[in-house]
Amino acid sequence: MIVWINGAFGSGKSTLVEELRPRWPEALVFDPEMIGFVLREIVEVPTGDFQDLRQWRRQVANMAAGLVEEYQRPLLVPMTLVNPAYLDEILDALKAEGVNIHHFFLKVPADVLVKRIESRSFTPDDPDKDEQVRAWCKSKIPSCLAAVDALPRDTLLLDGELTPQELAEAVLGHVGSLTQ
Repeated sequence: MIVWINGAFGSGKSTLVEELRPRWPEALVFDPEMIGFVLREIVEVPTGDFQDLRQWRRQVANMAAGLVEEYQRPLLVPMTLVNPAYLDEILDALKAEGVNIHHFFLKVPADVLVKRIESRSFTPDDPDKDEQVRAWCKSKIPSCLAAVDALPRDTLLLDGELTPQELAEAVLGHVGSLTQ
């Protein structure tokens, strides 16, 4: 089973997964950004967004399906993925491999996202780079908010302003009710 935690940058995906880990110790965590970082070392990313690389999407689906198959453990995936075609491509590839997917999306108002992004430090040793990353994350807010209307029908929308504990309870309650 895969629990994909989706949402805008700053919506709380990683924080939610950190809250889920001790409550669900058998679950593995897979961050697809790592595949993007590796690909950036190998090939040029013309758009600057590794999600635009078909190879990234293929490798994310292959790695996620492989982890579930090989280790027979639930997989937590915190990743912003709001391009409808890319989301469908990855989720369809996982479903074709027989993987059970629970897709959650953390909804957070734009002003809250901006505050959260501005309070984060991505590259503390490089203030200029840090500001570039924050600006890039903030530039993605409109497309992330607009994506809500194009999410797969079985996506469970969560209020990203709830506490991490409340969100973890909601995720575990939903997943647990489907596995019993």
